[in-house]
Formats: sequence, C-alpha cells, structure tokens
Amino acid sequence: MINVLATVHVKKGKVQEFIKLFKTIVPKVRAEKGCIYYFPAIDFKTGLPPQELDENLVTIMERWESLEDLINHISAPYMAEHLEKEKDLVEKSSIKILKEA
Repeated sequence: MINVLATVHVKKGKVQEFIKLFKTIVPKVRAEKGCIYYFPAIDFKTGLPPQELDENLVTIMERWESLEDLINHISAPYMAEHLEKEKDLVEKSSIKILKEA
C-alpha cells in the first residue's frame, strides 16, 4: 500500500472554490485501478493540543495499491488538465508518499 498526503496551500478566501473544483475529479480518480481512497480534507477545530489550524490549507488524502498505480494516476492526462485549472487558486503544494513502517 502507498499512502499519499498532498498539502495544498490555497490562496486566501479560495478554499471553497478549490474544493468545488477538486471534487469534479474525485469520481474519475476513485475509478482508477488501484485507488483505495482519495478525498480532500480541511482542518477540523478540536481544541486538542498540539493541533495547528490553517484555514487556507487543504490536505488530499490518498491510498493506492501500488506505486505503479500512483504513477499512472499522476500521469493521467486529465490530471494535467485539472492542475492547470486550479493553478490560479494555489499558492504552493507539496506531496508526501509514505509506506507503513
């Protein structure tokens, strides 16, 4: 299993617009070979320490059966199209690809 945490710093006031756009590709991604789950998540205020909140942060949570499946997802033509559509909403992004320890 491959776990992915993509961190997207969205421009101030644009989080809901980003999520609406992002959700347009979720059904396509979930239908891809090897996709176990794929969804956007935002901070949930709990008051529990040491939680840090950021109202402009969206975390994309993914799990894939294999690295090959993840690579195929990343290189899907519709993903390039989607990234182009969201670029004006995003300040920066990063990705962590994790395996169970």
